[in-house]
Amino acid sequence: MLIATSLAYLAAAVCFIMALRGLSSPETARTGNAYGIAGMAIAIITSLFVLPQFSVLAAVLIIVGIAIGGAAGAHIARTIKMTSLPQLVAAFHSLVGLAAVFIAAAAFYAPEEYRIGTDGDIHVGSLIEMSLGIAIGAITFTGSLVAFLKLDGRMSGKPLVFPMQHPLNAALAAGLVLLILLLCTTQSAFFFWLIILVSLGLGFLLILPIGGADMPVVVSMLNSYSGWAACGIGFTLQNPLLIITGALVGSSGAILSYIMCKGMNRSIFNVILGGFGGDAAAGAAAGPAGDRSFKSGSADDAAFIMKNASSVIVVPGYGMAVAQAQHAVREMADILKKEGVDVKYAIHPVAGRMPGHMNVLLAEANVPYDEVFELEEINRDFGQADVAYVIGANDVTNPAAKTDPSSPIYGMPILDVEKAKTVLFIKRSMGAGYAGVENELFFRPNTMMLFGDAKKVTEEIVKAMSGGH
Repeated sequence: MLIATSLAYLAAAVCFIMALRGLSSPETARTGNAYGIAGMAIAIITSLFVLPQFSVLAAVLIIVGIAIGGAAGAHIARTIKMTSLPQLVAAFHSLVGLAAVFIAAAAFYAPEEYRIGTDGDIHVGSLIEMSLGIAIGAITFTGSLVAFLKLDGRMSGKPLVFPMQHPLNAALAAGLVLLILLLCTTQSAFFFWLIILVSLGLGFLLILPIGGADMPVVVSMLNSYSGWAACGIGFTLQNPLLIITGALVGSSGAILSYIMCKGMNRSIFNVILGGFGGDAAAGAAAGPAGDRSFKSGSADDAAFIMKNASSVIVVPGYGMAVAQAQHAVREMADILKKEGVDVKYAIHPVAGRMPGHMNVLLAEANVPYDEVFELEEINRDFGQADVAYVIGANDVTNPAAKTDPSSPIYGMPILDVEKAKTVLFIKRSMGAGYAGVENELFFRPNTMMLFGDAKKVTEEIVKAMSGGH
Protein backbone atom coordinates (compact mmCIF):
# COMPACT_ATOMS: atom_id res chain seq x y z
CA MET A 1 0.00 0.00 0.00
CA LEU A 2 2.81 2.39 0.90
CA ILE A 3 4.62 1.72 -2.38
CA ALA A 4 1.41 2.23 -4.40
CA THR A 5 0.71 5.49 -2.58
CA SER A 6 4.24 6.75 -3.18
CA LEU A 7 4.03 5.89 -6.88
CA ALA A 8 0.65 7.66 -7.18
CA TYR A 9 2.02 10.76 -5.47
CA LEU A 10 5.04 10.66 -7.76
CA ALA A 11 2.78 10.48 -10.81
CA ALA A 12 0.76 13.45 -9.52
CA ALA A 13 3.95 15.44 -8.89
CA VAL A 14 5.15 14.72 -12.45
CA CYS A 15 1.77 15.91 -13.77
CA PHE A 16 2.12 19.17 -11.84
CA ILE A 17 5.61 19.72 -13.23
CA MET A 18 4.33 19.09 -16.75
CA ALA A 19 1.46 21.49 -16.05
CA LEU A 20 3.89 24.28 -15.16
CA ARG A 21 5.88 23.52 -18.28
CA GLY A 22 2.77 23.63 -20.44
CA LEU A 23 1.51 26.87 -18.93
CA SER A 24 4.77 28.62 -19.85
CA SER A 25 3.50 29.13 -23.42
CA PRO A 26 0.08 30.03 -24.88
CA GLU A 27 0.50 27.28 -27.47
CA THR A 28 0.78 24.54 -24.82
CA ALA A 29 -1.44 26.10 -22.12
CA ARG A 30 -4.39 23.77 -22.76
CA THR A 31 -2.14 20.73 -22.45
CA GLY A 32 -0.68 22.20 -19.25
CA ASN A 33 -4.17 22.60 -17.80
CA ALA A 34 -4.98 19.00 -18.68
CA TYR A 35 -1.86 17.79 -16.86
CA GLY A 36 -2.81 19.90 -13.84
CA ILE A 37 -6.33 18.46 -13.73
CA ALA A 38 -4.98 14.92 -14.01
CA GLY A 39 -2.43 15.51 -11.25
CA MET A 40 -5.03 16.94 -8.90
CA ALA A 41 -7.43 14.07 -9.58
CA ILE A 42 -4.70 11.52 -8.78
CA ALA A 43 -3.75 13.44 -5.62
CA ILE A 44 -7.33 13.61 -4.29
CA ILE A 45 -8.14 9.96 -5.00
CA THR A 46 -4.87 8.79 -3.43
CA SER A 47 -5.38 10.94 -0.34
CA LEU A 48 -8.84 9.43 0.19
CA PHE A 49 -7.35 5.94 0.35
CA VAL A 50 -4.63 6.85 2.85
CA LEU A 51 -6.82 8.52 5.47
CA PRO A 52 -5.48 7.56 8.95
CA GLN A 53 -8.94 6.55 10.17
CA PHE A 54 -11.09 5.93 7.13
CA SER A 55 -14.83 5.94 7.77
CA VAL A 56 -17.96 6.28 5.69
CA LEU A 57 -18.83 9.58 7.40
CA ALA A 58 -15.37 11.02 6.66
CA ALA A 59 -15.58 9.91 3.02
CA VAL A 60 -19.06 11.42 2.65
CA LEU A 61 -17.97 14.74 4.16
CA ILE A 62 -14.94 14.90 1.86
CA ILE A 63 -17.00 14.06 -1.22
CA VAL A 64 -19.62 16.67 -0.28
CA GLY A 65 -16.85 19.24 0.18
CA ILE A 66 -15.35 18.36 -3.20
CA ALA A 67 -18.77 18.59 -4.85
CA ILE A 68 -19.52 22.01 -3.36
CA GLY A 69 -16.07 23.36 -4.21
CA GLY A 70 -16.12 21.82 -7.68
CA ALA A 71 -19.56 23.23 -8.46
CA ALA A 72 -18.52 26.69 -7.27
CA GLY A 73 -15.32 26.50 -9.29
CA ALA A 74 -17.15 25.37 -12.43
CA HIS A 75 -19.70 28.17 -12.08
CA ILE A 76 -16.99 30.81 -11.60
CA ALA A 77 -14.98 29.47 -14.56
CA ARG A 78 -18.01 29.66 -16.84
CA THR A 79 -19.19 33.12 -15.78
CA ILE A 80 -15.97 35.00 -15.02
CA LYS A 81 -15.01 37.74 -17.46
CA MET A 82 -11.48 37.83 -18.82
CA THR A 83 -11.06 41.29 -17.30
CA SER A 84 -11.72 39.86 -13.85
CA LEU A 85 -9.09 37.12 -13.98
CA PRO A 86 -6.46 39.07 -11.97
CA GLN A 87 -8.76 39.65 -9.01
CA LEU A 88 -10.02 36.07 -9.28
CA VAL A 89 -6.45 34.78 -9.00
CA ALA A 90 -5.88 37.01 -5.96
CA ALA A 91 -9.09 35.72 -4.36
CA PHE A 92 -8.05 32.10 -4.95
CA HIS A 93 -4.66 32.79 -3.39
CA SER A 94 -6.43 34.05 -0.26
CA LEU A 95 -8.34 30.76 -0.01
CA VAL A 96 -5.11 28.74 -0.18
CA GLY A 97 -3.68 30.80 2.68
CA LEU A 98 -6.85 30.41 4.75
CA ALA A 99 -6.86 26.64 4.15
CA ALA A 100 -3.30 26.44 5.50
CA VAL A 101 -4.41 28.24 8.68
CA PHE A 102 -7.40 25.91 9.17
CA ILE A 103 -5.30 22.77 8.66
CA ALA A 104 -2.69 24.02 11.12
CA ALA A 105 -5.43 24.70 13.69
CA ALA A 106 -6.79 21.19 13.22
CA ALA A 107 -3.32 19.71 13.70
CA PHE A 108 -2.66 21.86 16.77
CA TYR A 109 -5.87 20.78 18.53
CA ALA A 110 -5.73 17.12 17.43
CA PRO A 111 -2.01 16.25 17.16
CA GLU A 112 -2.62 12.52 17.70
CA GLU A 113 -4.65 12.35 14.48
CA TYR A 114 -1.69 13.74 12.54
CA ARG A 115 0.90 11.66 14.40
CA ILE A 116 2.86 14.73 15.52
CA GLY A 117 2.59 14.16 19.28
CA THR A 118 -0.07 14.52 21.92
CA ASP A 119 -2.06 17.43 23.29
CA GLY A 120 0.43 19.71 25.08
CA ASP A 121 3.38 17.64 23.88
CA ILE A 122 3.64 18.28 20.12
CA HIS A 123 7.02 17.65 18.51
CA VAL A 124 9.05 20.88 18.34
CA GLY A 125 9.87 20.30 14.67
CA SER A 126 6.17 20.01 13.88
CA LEU A 127 5.44 23.20 15.83
CA ILE A 128 8.02 25.09 13.77
CA GLU A 129 6.57 23.75 10.52
CA MET A 130 3.05 24.55 11.73
CA SER A 131 4.03 28.07 12.80
CA LEU A 132 5.62 28.87 9.46
CA GLY A 133 2.59 27.47 7.66
CA ILE A 134 0.06 29.55 9.59
CA ALA A 135 2.20 32.70 9.44
CA ILE A 136 2.68 32.53 5.67
CA GLY A 137 -0.91 31.38 5.17
CA ALA A 138 -2.40 34.23 7.21
CA ILE A 139 -0.17 36.80 5.48
CA THR A 140 -1.25 35.37 2.12
CA PHE A 141 -4.92 35.53 3.12
CA THR A 142 -5.14 39.21 4.09
CA GLY A 143 -2.52 40.29 1.52
CA SER A 144 -4.51 38.61 -1.26
CA LEU A 145 -7.73 40.22 -0.03
CA VAL A 146 -6.13 43.67 -0.29
CA ALA A 147 -4.83 42.80 -3.77
CA PHE A 148 -8.33 41.66 -4.75
CA LEU A 149 -9.90 44.90 -3.50
CA LYS A 150 -7.33 47.00 -5.38
CA LEU A 151 -7.64 45.03 -8.61
CA ASP A 152 -11.44 45.04 -8.43
CA GLY A 153 -11.54 48.81 -7.96
CA ARG A 154 -13.06 48.58 -4.48
CA MET A 155 -9.92 50.13 -3.01
CA SER A 156 -7.72 52.82 -4.51
CA GLY A 157 -4.88 51.49 -6.65
CA LYS A 158 -2.62 54.25 -5.37
CA PRO A 159 -0.08 53.45 -2.64
CA LEU A 160 -1.70 53.92 0.77
CA VAL A 161 0.99 54.96 3.21
CA PHE A 162 1.18 56.46 6.70
CA PRO A 163 4.02 57.59 8.97
CA MET A 164 6.21 54.90 10.57
CA GLN A 165 4.67 52.24 8.33
CA HIS A 166 7.90 50.33 7.63
CA PRO A 167 9.08 50.40 11.28
CA LEU A 168 5.67 49.04 12.28
CA ASN A 169 5.97 46.20 9.74
CA ALA A 170 9.48 45.43 11.00
CA ALA A 171 8.23 45.36 14.59
CA LEU A 172 5.39 43.00 13.68
CA ALA A 173 7.81 40.69 11.83
CA ALA A 174 10.15 40.62 14.83
CA GLY A 175 7.20 40.02 17.15
CA LEU A 176 6.10 37.16 14.91
CA VAL A 177 9.47 35.44 15.30
CA LEU A 178 9.26 35.89 19.09
CA LEU A 179 5.73 34.45 19.18
CA ILE A 180 6.86 31.37 17.23
CA LEU A 181 9.65 30.80 19.78
CA LEU A 182 7.16 31.19 22.64
CA LEU A 183 4.74 28.74 21.00
CA CYS A 184 7.50 26.15 20.59
CA THR A 185 8.49 26.46 24.25
CA THR A 186 5.06 26.76 25.89
CA GLN A 187 2.69 25.14 23.32
CA SER A 188 0.08 27.61 24.51
CA ALA A 189 -3.05 28.12 22.40
CA PHE A 190 -2.83 31.82 23.28
CA PHE A 191 0.42 32.22 21.35
CA PHE A 192 -0.92 30.07 18.51
CA TRP A 193 -3.84 32.44 17.89
CA LEU A 194 -1.68 35.49 18.51
CA ILE A 195 0.61 34.33 15.66
CA ILE A 196 -2.44 34.17 13.41
CA LEU A 197 -3.66 37.64 14.39
CA VAL A 198 -0.25 39.28 13.95
CA SER A 199 0.22 37.54 10.59
CA LEU A 200 -3.20 38.68 9.40
CA GLY A 201 -2.30 42.27 10.27
CA LEU A 202 1.13 42.00 8.66
CA GLY A 203 -0.33 40.70 5.40
CA PHE A 204 -2.73 43.64 5.28
CA LEU A 205 0.00 46.21 5.98
CA LEU A 206 2.49 44.68 3.52
CA ILE A 207 0.23 44.98 0.47
CA LEU A 208 -1.55 48.23 1.40
CA PRO A 209 1.31 50.57 0.35
CA ILE A 210 1.99 48.82 -2.96
CA GLY A 211 0.79 50.84 -5.94
CA GLY A 212 -1.09 49.71 -9.03
CA ALA A 213 1.96 49.61 -11.28
CA ASP A 214 3.43 46.87 -9.09
CA MET A 215 0.22 44.83 -8.85
CA PRO A 216 1.24 42.16 -11.42
CA VAL A 217 4.33 41.46 -9.31
CA VAL A 218 2.19 41.34 -6.17
CA VAL A 219 -0.13 38.73 -7.72
CA SER A 220 2.88 36.59 -8.62
CA MET A 221 4.44 37.10 -5.19
CA LEU A 222 1.23 36.11 -3.36
CA ASN A 223 1.09 33.02 -5.56
CA SER A 224 4.55 32.16 -4.24
CA TYR A 225 3.43 32.77 -0.64
CA SER A 226 0.45 30.43 -1.05
CA GLY A 227 2.80 27.72 -2.31
CA TRP A 228 5.17 28.01 0.62
CA ALA A 229 2.20 27.97 3.04
CA ALA A 230 1.02 24.71 1.49
CA CYS A 231 4.56 23.34 1.63
CA GLY A 232 4.87 24.13 5.35
CA ILE A 233 1.56 22.44 6.12
CA GLY A 234 2.68 19.48 4.01
CA PHE A 235 5.46 18.83 6.53
CA THR A 236 2.93 18.99 9.36
CA LEU A 237 0.67 16.49 7.60
CA GLN A 238 3.67 14.39 6.56
CA ASN A 239 2.29 14.48 3.02
CA PRO A 240 5.10 14.36 0.42
CA LEU A 241 2.86 15.43 -2.45
CA LEU A 242 1.73 18.59 -0.64
CA ILE A 243 5.38 19.39 0.11
CA ILE A 244 6.39 18.90 -3.54
CA THR A 245 3.40 20.79 -4.94
CA GLY A 246 3.80 23.67 -2.49
CA ALA A 247 7.50 23.92 -3.28
CA LEU A 248 6.75 23.94 -7.03
CA VAL A 249 4.19 26.72 -6.69
CA GLY A 250 6.34 28.67 -4.23
CA SER A 251 9.53 28.50 -6.28
CA SER A 252 7.85 29.15 -9.64
CA GLY A 253 6.00 32.16 -8.22
CA ALA A 254 9.22 33.52 -6.71
CA ILE A 255 11.10 33.04 -10.00
CA LEU A 256 8.32 34.75 -11.97
CA SER A 257 8.29 37.67 -9.49
CA TYR A 258 12.06 38.03 -9.92
CA ILE A 259 11.81 37.93 -13.73
CA MET A 260 9.07 40.58 -13.71
CA CYS A 261 11.03 42.82 -11.34
CA LYS A 262 14.08 42.47 -13.55
CA GLY A 263 11.96 43.41 -16.56
CA MET A 264 10.80 46.51 -14.68
CA ASN A 265 14.31 47.36 -13.48
CA ARG A 266 13.08 47.05 -9.92
CA SER A 267 14.24 45.31 -6.77
CA ILE A 268 11.94 42.62 -5.37
CA PHE A 269 12.62 43.99 -1.88
CA ASN A 270 11.61 47.47 -3.05
CA VAL A 271 8.32 46.06 -4.33
CA ILE A 272 7.62 44.17 -1.09
CA LEU A 273 8.34 47.30 0.93
CA GLY A 274 5.91 49.31 -1.16
CA GLY A 275 8.53 51.47 -2.83
CA PHE A 276 6.54 52.10 -6.01
CA GLY A 277 4.35 55.17 -5.71
CA GLY A 278 4.42 56.71 -2.27
CA ASP A 279 4.97 60.43 -2.06
CA ALA A 280 6.54 60.58 -5.51
CA ALA A 281 3.49 58.99 -7.05
CA ALA A 282 1.19 61.33 -5.25
CA GLY A 283 3.14 64.31 -6.49
CA ALA A 284 3.21 63.03 -10.04
CA ALA A 285 -0.46 62.25 -10.04
CA ALA A 286 -1.33 65.65 -8.67
CA GLY A 287 0.39 67.54 -11.47
CA PRO A 288 -2.25 69.03 -13.78
CA ALA A 289 -1.97 68.98 -17.54
CA GLY A 290 -2.45 72.75 -17.60
CA ASP A 291 -2.68 74.27 -21.09
CA ARG A 292 -0.47 71.67 -22.76
CA SER A 293 -1.85 71.00 -26.22
CA PHE A 294 -2.61 67.63 -27.74
CA LYS A 295 -3.99 66.41 -31.03
CA SER A 296 -7.19 64.40 -31.27
CA GLY A 297 -8.60 62.57 -34.25
CA SER A 298 -11.46 60.39 -35.44
CA ALA A 299 -11.85 56.77 -36.48
CA ASP A 300 -11.76 57.87 -40.13
CA ASP A 301 -8.42 59.59 -39.56
CA ALA A 302 -6.98 56.49 -37.92
CA ALA A 303 -8.30 54.19 -40.66
CA PHE A 304 -6.77 56.35 -43.39
CA ILE A 305 -3.38 56.52 -41.63
CA MET A 306 -3.17 52.77 -41.00
CA LYS A 307 -4.38 51.69 -44.46
CA ASN A 308 -1.61 53.82 -45.97
CA ALA A 309 1.04 52.44 -43.63
CA SER A 310 3.46 49.64 -44.38
CA SER A 311 3.84 48.47 -40.77
CA VAL A 312 1.61 48.72 -37.68
CA ILE A 313 2.47 47.62 -34.15
CA VAL A 314 -0.50 47.07 -31.83
CA VAL A 315 0.19 47.73 -28.13
CA PRO A 316 -2.61 46.27 -25.96
CA GLY A 317 -3.17 47.19 -22.32
CA TYR A 318 -5.72 46.85 -19.56
CA GLY A 319 -8.08 49.24 -21.36
CA MET A 320 -8.43 46.66 -24.12
CA ALA A 321 -9.29 44.05 -21.51
CA VAL A 322 -11.92 46.25 -19.84
CA ALA A 323 -13.59 47.02 -23.17
CA GLN A 324 -13.27 43.41 -24.41
CA ALA A 325 -11.84 44.84 -27.61
CA GLN A 326 -9.48 41.99 -28.52
CA HIS A 327 -11.78 40.54 -31.19
CA ALA A 328 -12.26 43.95 -32.83
CA VAL A 329 -8.48 44.44 -32.79
CA ARG A 330 -7.92 41.11 -34.51
CA GLU A 331 -10.56 41.99 -37.13
CA MET A 332 -8.81 45.30 -37.75
CA ALA A 333 -5.46 43.51 -38.09
CA ASP A 334 -6.95 41.02 -40.58
CA ILE A 335 -8.14 43.88 -42.79
CA LEU A 336 -4.73 45.57 -42.63
CA LYS A 337 -2.93 42.33 -43.52
CA LYS A 338 -5.18 41.91 -46.57
CA GLU A 339 -4.04 45.41 -47.61
CA GLY A 340 -0.42 44.26 -47.38
CA VAL A 341 0.33 45.96 -44.05
CA ASP A 342 2.73 44.18 -41.68
CA VAL A 343 1.00 43.83 -38.28
CA LYS A 344 2.68 42.86 -35.02
CA TYR A 345 1.65 42.94 -31.35
CA ALA A 346 3.89 44.27 -28.59
CA ILE A 347 3.44 42.92 -25.05
CA HIS A 348 4.98 44.55 -21.99
CA PRO A 349 5.84 42.14 -19.11
CA VAL A 350 3.44 43.94 -16.76
CA ALA A 351 0.71 44.97 -19.21
CA GLY A 352 -2.68 44.34 -17.62
CA ARG A 353 -3.14 43.31 -14.01
CA MET A 354 -1.44 39.91 -13.97
CA PRO A 355 1.40 38.10 -15.77
CA GLY A 356 0.35 36.97 -19.26
CA HIS A 357 -2.96 38.86 -19.14
CA MET A 358 -2.61 40.32 -22.64
CA ASN A 359 -1.35 37.04 -24.11
CA VAL A 360 -4.48 35.27 -22.84
CA LEU A 361 -6.80 37.89 -24.33
CA LEU A 362 -5.08 37.82 -27.72
CA ALA A 363 -5.10 34.02 -27.74
CA GLU A 364 -8.84 34.13 -27.01
CA ALA A 365 -9.26 36.26 -30.14
CA ASN A 366 -7.21 33.73 -32.17
CA VAL A 367 -4.35 36.12 -32.82
CA PRO A 368 -1.48 34.04 -34.29
CA TYR A 369 1.24 33.39 -31.71
CA ASP A 370 3.99 34.29 -34.17
CA GLU A 371 2.64 37.86 -34.41
CA VAL A 372 2.93 38.47 -30.65
CA PHE A 373 6.28 39.72 -29.33
CA GLU A 374 7.64 40.55 -25.89
CA LEU A 375 9.27 43.89 -25.07
CA GLU A 376 12.85 42.76 -25.72
CA GLU A 377 11.93 41.34 -29.13
CA ILE A 378 9.81 44.22 -30.43
CA ASN A 379 11.26 47.42 -29.00
CA ARG A 380 13.85 47.88 -31.75
CA ASP A 381 11.07 47.73 -34.39
CA PHE A 382 9.21 50.85 -33.26
CA GLY A 383 11.78 53.11 -34.94
CA GLN A 384 10.88 51.59 -38.34
CA ALA A 385 7.12 51.33 -37.71
CA ASP A 386 4.73 53.70 -39.44
CA VAL A 387 2.05 53.39 -36.76
CA ALA A 388 1.94 52.34 -33.11
CA TYR A 389 -1.69 51.56 -32.21
CA VAL A 390 -1.87 51.86 -28.41
CA ILE A 391 -5.14 50.50 -27.09
CA GLY A 392 -5.59 50.96 -23.36
CA ALA A 393 -1.89 50.79 -22.41
CA ASN A 394 -0.68 53.77 -20.42
CA ASP A 395 2.10 53.39 -17.86
CA VAL A 396 4.03 50.86 -19.97
CA THR A 397 4.36 53.43 -22.79
CA ASN A 398 5.09 56.52 -20.68
CA PRO A 399 8.41 58.17 -21.68
CA ALA A 400 8.63 59.62 -18.15
CA ALA A 401 10.10 56.27 -17.15
CA LYS A 402 13.21 57.28 -19.11
CA THR A 403 13.21 61.08 -18.81
CA ASP A 404 11.89 62.05 -15.36
CA PRO A 405 13.99 60.94 -12.35
CA SER A 406 11.27 62.20 -10.00
CA SER A 407 8.64 59.91 -11.51
CA PRO A 408 7.67 56.82 -9.49
CA ILE A 409 8.00 54.72 -12.67
CA TYR A 410 11.48 56.04 -13.50
CA GLY A 411 13.81 53.23 -14.55
CA MET A 412 11.04 50.88 -15.66
CA PRO A 413 11.66 49.60 -19.20
CA ILE A 414 8.84 50.74 -21.48
CA LEU A 415 7.65 50.03 -25.00
CA ASP A 416 9.29 52.70 -27.19
CA VAL A 417 6.08 53.60 -29.02
CA GLU A 418 7.10 57.26 -29.25
CA LYS A 419 9.70 56.27 -31.89
CA ALA A 420 6.99 55.28 -34.39
CA LYS A 421 6.15 57.82 -37.09
CA THR A 422 2.58 58.08 -35.79
CA VAL A 423 1.15 57.01 -32.44
CA LEU A 424 -2.60 56.38 -32.33
CA PHE A 425 -3.56 56.36 -28.65
CA ILE A 426 -7.03 55.11 -27.66
CA LYS A 427 -8.15 56.34 -24.25
CA ARG A 428 -11.37 57.44 -22.60
CA SER A 429 -9.85 60.67 -21.29
CA MET A 430 -6.57 62.45 -20.62
CA GLY A 431 -6.46 61.00 -17.11
CA ALA A 432 -3.39 59.40 -15.55
CA GLY A 433 -2.71 55.67 -15.73
CA TYR A 434 -3.10 53.05 -13.00
CA ALA A 435 0.15 54.17 -11.37
CA GLY A 436 -1.25 57.70 -11.08
CA VAL A 437 1.32 59.22 -13.46
CA GLU A 438 0.46 61.56 -16.35
CA ASN A 439 1.67 60.23 -19.70
CA GLU A 440 3.72 62.85 -21.54
CA LEU A 441 3.30 60.82 -24.74
CA PHE A 442 -0.17 62.37 -25.09
CA PHE A 443 1.43 65.73 -25.87
CA ARG A 444 4.02 64.56 -28.40
CA PRO A 445 3.58 66.00 -31.94
CA ASN A 446 3.42 62.52 -33.51
CA THR A 447 0.61 61.36 -31.18
CA MET A 448 -3.07 61.43 -32.14
CA MET A 449 -5.55 60.79 -29.32
CA LEU A 450 -8.66 58.73 -30.12
CA PHE A 451 -11.09 59.29 -27.26
CA GLY A 452 -13.75 56.73 -26.38
CA ASP A 453 -14.38 53.12 -25.47
CA ALA A 454 -11.58 50.97 -26.90
CA LYS A 455 -13.93 48.43 -28.49
CA LYS A 456 -16.27 51.03 -29.96
CA VAL A 457 -13.43 53.12 -31.42
CA THR A 458 -11.74 50.06 -32.93
CA GLU A 459 -15.04 48.86 -34.43
CA GLU A 460 -15.54 52.32 -35.97
CA ILE A 461 -12.04 52.08 -37.47
CA VAL A 462 -12.92 48.65 -38.91
CA LYS A 463 -16.08 50.09 -40.50
CA ALA A 464 -14.13 52.98 -41.95
CA MET A 465 -11.54 50.59 -43.40
CA SER A 466 -14.31 48.45 -44.90
CA GLY A 467 -16.01 51.44 -46.50
CA GLY A 468 -18.83 51.49 -43.96
CA HIS A 469 -18.73 55.29 -43.64
